[in-house]
Amino acid sequence: MDHRTPTAADSVTAEAVRVLNIEAQGIVGLIDRIDDNFRRLVDLIYRSRGRVIVSGIGKSGIIGRKIVATLNSTGTRAIFLHPVEAMHGDLGLVSEDDILLALSNSGETDELNLMIPSVRGIGCTVVAFTGDPDSTLARQSDMVIDVGVEKEACPMGLAPTASTTALLAMGDALAVVLISKRHFNPNDFKKIHPGGNLGQRLASSVTDLMLTGDQVPVVAKNVSLAEAIAEMDRCQLGVTLVTDRRSRLAGIITDGDLRRLLARGRSPQGLCAADVMTSDPRRIGPATPSYDALNIMEQFQITVLPVVSANGAILGILHLHDILGKGEFKFNGS
Repeated sequence: MDHRTPTAADSVTAEAVRVLNIEAQGIVGLIDRIDDNFRRLVDLIYRSRGRVIVSGIGKSGIIGRKIVATLNSTGTRAIFLHPVEAMHGDLGLVSEDDILLALSNSGETDELNLMIPSVRGIGCTVVAFTGDPDSTLARQSDMVIDVGVEKEACPMGLAPTASTTALLAMGDALAVVLISKRHFNPNDFKKIHPGGNLGQRLASSVTDLMLTGDQVPVVAKNVSLAEAIAEMDRCQLGVTLVTDRRSRLAGIITDGDLRRLLARGRSPQGLCAADVMTSDPRRIGPATPSYDALNIMEQFQITVLPVVSANGAILGILHLHDILGKGEFKFNGS
């Protein structure tokens, strides 16, 4: 038995764990709230000719701005509307084709509730994101998304903590479902993220990102499987490319190929690279746009693509991490 006197560090750790558990439980509790109202909201936004307008006060307003940013960056037009500014002229940006997401955990935020009748008068659909489905806000709305939590992580139960985490998570769920609904792809993402590192990578061609020279794992078809594994280990990419007698790409061996070999009970003893490789693997040319390469990886659930010339000669290799970034990003040769 541990008879140590609890230290200040123990207390800090315990409190932090308590907070994270409460917030995690708040998010998990939302799973059962994904109901017909949520599905109707997704369909409503998908079919709308207008924008998603998000509104809230205080911490809910801060979360609302993040939801707007996520929607805009993933293909759904959105804007934040401050309830007070709305009542002093900003209602002019609202149209009957828009959908208002009104955020309030209590549902009794005066500034927000005062705005709702004016928004409804314009003909805009109002959807309440609230922790109280019987609140004033909920009763004024066309649809209610319940984002309530059992309790806040704040020991006084006063500072919005678990409730704002749950609200943010529900906003993320909405945005991500709309990504799938709209078939929003990396090419679309690139168009609206031209300035960031990811935008730069997606805008580049494969030749800017691929690994070349000694960074490319390559073996001949007739080498032993042990030598092929050693080459895979040298480059740490989880694969090795396999060439024919003319040094053209003939196949690829992946970690998965080795796992499947062992799962079938086969011994690697006496096998050569040609016995294990996947023949005629998917490949790309050096001028291929990076976003096209990313689409291929996503479509076929692969993380590595050989880069070859028109006659099949190996020029390099592209890993998913080279597109999405891992650690410090550098263009080839920079």
